[in-house]
Amino acid sequence: MNVETTLLPGVVIITPVVHTDARGSFRECWQRDRYAEIGLPTEWAQDNVSVSHRGVLRGLHFQHPQPQGKLVTALSGEILDVAADIRVGSPTFGRHVAVNLSAENARQLWIPEGFAHGFLVLSDVAHVHYKVTQPYCRGGDRTIAWNDPTLAIDWPVARPTLSAKDESAPRLAEIASSELPAFQPLR
Repeated sequence: MNVETTLLPGVVIITPVVHTDARGSFRECWQRDRYAEIGLPTEWAQDNVSVSHRGVLRGLHFQHPQPQGKLVTALSGEILDVAADIRVGSPTFGRHVAVNLSAENARQLWIPEGFAHGFLVLSDVAHVHYKVTQPYCRGGDRTIAWNDPTLAIDWPVARPTLSAKDESAPRLAEIASSELPAFQPLR
């Protein structure tokens, strides 16, 4: 597999080896020892799959105080996947990384705990799988406005389809620092 670092320390792009022949293709989406070698968790709390249509934007989501690390893969279709650093005290606070993930490019995005996550569906339909390090916690579920000017994400759509929760999400500046994760240097 190929591992690319990003402008946000800890956020990495992973491209697994894809074996293709006349029958189709095969790839490993996660393998404990190989992924542990690059610093990813070896234990996961939950696997999620979402199915969304073109123009749907999910996010920007995070959990506090039980943050989730996420390994995101587009099983079908294509998405623009975004990780935003919202860790209070981080030298990269307010910055983000945006990566196209698709069934064709087989890329994955590892988003460590303490980052907000969102994605926009670029294809007619996308099936997105993500492994998470902590289970969903309704009481800790948080959202930041997708079009937050502090984050300045260049989404390639003016009017995405949003959930009611995402539509009414506050801006980063409107969230008390006690409601955001604190920066802790990566080990």
